[in-house]
Amino acid sequence: MKLKILVGSGKKIGLLALPFLVIGLILNIMMPSLFSVGGPSIILKAASIISLIPGVIIWIWSVVLILTKIPRKALITTGPYTLVKHPLYTNMALLVLPWIGFLFNTWLGLLIGIIVYIGSRIFSPEEEEILSRIFGAAWDEYCNKVKIPWLERGSKKSKRIGYRRSINRP
Repeated sequence: MKLKILVGSGKKIGLLALPFLVIGLILNIMMPSLFSVGGPSIILKAASIISLIPGVIIWIWSVVLILTKIPRKALITTGPYTLVKHPLYTNMALLVLPWIGFLFNTWLGLLIGIIVYIGSRIFSPEEEEILSRIFGAAWDEYCNKVKIPWLERGSKKSKRIGYRRSINRP
């Protein structure tokens, strides 16, 4: 399996987030009071840890599934992939980056998480189109079974391709 397929949209999402991360880190070092979340408070620390525990577990689980299933050319439809189509991106954006930032007394993690989430919404449809071409009806069936589809809807173009493919099948 080609590395490009294994990486998916991750490279593009990372390149989108990188300038925000670099500039944010520089500004955070130069003006820490501007980025401070006020301590963080005990409640924010507890909320961060409570969010990070499942966040890190889901992230590791997603990586293990990618590393074991993609080289075998298998569509991943189990584990965190039953909830959302892109748990690696979604989880990193919502459950890991913001909460790590809060533990380090900065809201920069929240900003980077938002950028990663936006990047996943921008670049995942292209990845989904590739998956649709590779896996065909199995991809369409998987998309219909995802439990939280509204969290990361695919592009209209991706849906049209799946529809066209399904009506053109014998």
